[in-house]
Amino acid sequence: MKGDTIAAIATAMTNSGIGIVRISGRDSFEIIDRIYQSKNGKKKISQMPSHTIHYGYICDHDKIIDEVMVLVMKAPNSYTTEDTVEIDCHGGILVMKRILETVIKYGARPAEPGEFTKRAFLNGRIDLSQAESVMDLIQAKNDIALESSIYQLQGSLKKKVKRIRSELIHEIAFIESALDDPEHISLEDYGIKLNQIIIDLTSQIVELLRFSENGELLKQGINTVIIGKPNAGKSSLLNLLAGIERAIVTEVEGTTRDVLQEQINLNGIILNLIDTAGIRETDDIVEKIGVDKAKAYLLDADLIIYVVDSSTKLDDNDNEILQLLRNRRVIILLNKCDLRQLTSEKEVRSALYDIDESKLNNEHENVEQENLNVIKYFPIISFSTKEEIGVKKLQSVIQELFFAGEIESNEEIFLINVRQKAALQSALNSLSLVKKSIEDQMPEDFYSIDLMSAYESLGNITGETIGDDLVNEIFSKFCMGK
Repeated sequence: MKGDTIAAIATAMTNSGIGIVRISGRDSFEIIDRIYQSKNGKKKISQMPSHTIHYGYICDHDKIIDEVMVLVMKAPNSYTTEDTVEIDCHGGILVMKRILETVIKYGARPAEPGEFTKRAFLNGRIDLSQAESVMDLIQAKNDIALESSIYQLQGSLKKKVKRIRSELIHEIAFIESALDDPEHISLEDYGIKLNQIIIDLTSQIVELLRFSENGELLKQGINTVIIGKPNAGKSSLLNLLAGIERAIVTEVEGTTRDVLQEQINLNGIILNLIDTAGIRETDDIVEKIGVDKAKAYLLDADLIIYVVDSSTKLDDNDNEILQLLRNRRVIILLNKCDLRQLTSEKEVRSALYDIDESKLNNEHENVEQENLNVIKYFPIISFSTKEEIGVKKLQSVIQELFFAGEIESNEEIFLINVRQKAALQSALNSLSLVKKSIEDQMPEDFYSIDLMSAYESLGNITGETIGDDLVNEIFSKFCMGK
């Protein structure tokens, strides 16, 4: 695509040290020649070598608007692969607007959101997965998401999808060739070979899908609800993790009556923390509303942190909470471990499913397997908000629960979005149909149809088989000037 000339302010619309006005398209150099003046008044930007920078002024006729530096990038060696000019000006809002207005006055049009990246995609410099990683990079809230976005921008997801599509198209071509020329190309026992290929490709797609939930959690954060009885240490935990006195902490039960929210970065993991009212039976109308809210928040939580006051015995309120935790992703903190312990890990595990404590020590006792699995699934950590004991253990347990302990392998964490996940799932479904056709000993042309369907679904990720309407929708979500 070699379209008309677009322009936009590429930096934030706020007063700052520097601002950038970006121009891209076939008339970029003609426009900049008309509004740029060098110090000696003789230099024309269009005559300058690519990837050079020039000091001068932006003018409207003879009126100087600002003192600037102008960067020259000639096609195809630019972000959009088109002739591109960037004007580095002073970062005042009015100054940037005046320069943009002047650029538009002399022949450019205002760029749409994401149009520079859209042109980079349409002109073949990047694929759609790389284009989407640009916004992931801009919106990254932690180092892990940032580094993963960079890897994806460099083509990590593109390479994996391209490799799978290459294998698919090879098999499609082989089947079509064999059907056209059965005398020279045999399909005997081909189903056995193809079945193994499908198993391998399915495994690769499943691996990518495994990262889809993790990618969203890395970008948006883990919605984490803190629950427990009054005075168990929930608000103290929020304050500890947030690093500030965010919640009021007193010895009076029921101090927290409403929901408090705070986003924290736990060594690269974003937690959207929600501190709730202590769960207990109460006649106080206001406190009861808080308790009901706490229970409601559990339903949408990615993670529940159940704070147990280990310096007291478990009671009916604890038992009620434990029943709410079944089949949820939960971390249990035995808080106040610096005090005399009246509740142990074994007692909590026993209370979870009303299992006799003695049975937990004997693998040969008749304990329901489902219960044992859930018991193992609930990590329990000795903790002290006062002495800051157990914070590192909590961090490592969250990594294990959500990222299988591989959170530092940024190159292998893909920020799979909803659109890409749907395409992967569609490809997986098509491959399962191929496998079913092989098992049912269907004719080989059935294989080809579903293989092609998987090939096209994966093409939606890279943008090779995507419609214009969806392209426009994707790039409309980008920020202006990018």
